[in-house]
Amino acid sequence: DGYYEYTMLECVYSTSDYSDMVYLQSLSFNKAVDVQFNSSVGKFVGYTEEGVKYAENFNKDQAIIQQQKAQVDTCRHNAQLSDSAVRDKS
Repeated sequence: DGYYEYTMLECVYSTSDYSDMVYLQSLSFNKAVDVQFNSSVGKFVGYTEEGVKYAENFNKDQAIIQQQKAQVDTCRHNAQLSDSAVRDKS
């Protein structure tokens, strides 16, 4: 019994040049996504009543938005490192 809150960070891509890289940050409560940042959308989107409020507040803060947008570059860098480590092992 209780509440379950968590954040999930994902880097999603399907091309070897990482040109389609998308960074996602999802904030969930009791297994339901409340709000999510998607780098291809460039802002937070709310999926619940509370999430819409969170998204509005996050999107007002340009420092947060710029920080989130920059995460796609971190994703790309980390993917290049991990992919080359896997390729080099074969």
